[in-house]
Amino acid sequence: MPRVNFHILYPNFKLKNRKKIILWLEHTINAHGYFPGKLNFIFCSDDYLFNLNSKHLHHKTFTDIITFNYNSGHLINGDVFISIERVDENAQKFNETFDTELNRVMIHGVLHLLGFDDKNASASKKMRVLENKSLKQLQNILFHMKPQS
Repeated sequence: MPRVNFHILYPNFKLKNRKKIILWLEHTINAHGYFPGKLNFIFCSDDYLFNLNSKHLHHKTFTDIITFNYNSGHLINGDVFISIERVDENAQKFNETFDTELNRVMIHGVLHLLGFDDKNASASKKMRVLENKSLKQLQNILFHMKPQS
């Protein structure tokens, strides 16, 4: 049974490089001393994520990602919901490609599952450094190079 699963709830969205993205996500988890359990990435609309945010977190705001942590010891398990509309908007806002912004949000969710947070400026800065390092790893994987530790 696959450890990393992708669920597409957003019309006409296709995730590129699935196998390499799985390798990258698993490598990132292993590099932090953990093991991939069952991870679900659910790609959805703003409205879908807004409703989850409202129902489960009692926030009445749009967001690009919500991560539900079901970890068990060193086994990383979780559901990562990502708004395709918010990723697209943020890519334009930050003058980034859609794919790069999507990958950043995906690894952001994994970092949350690994215990990192972004509740203050210092923690947020640390997460951004880890995201950037991880995105460089993905570039190595996409271009057939072995991931570096």
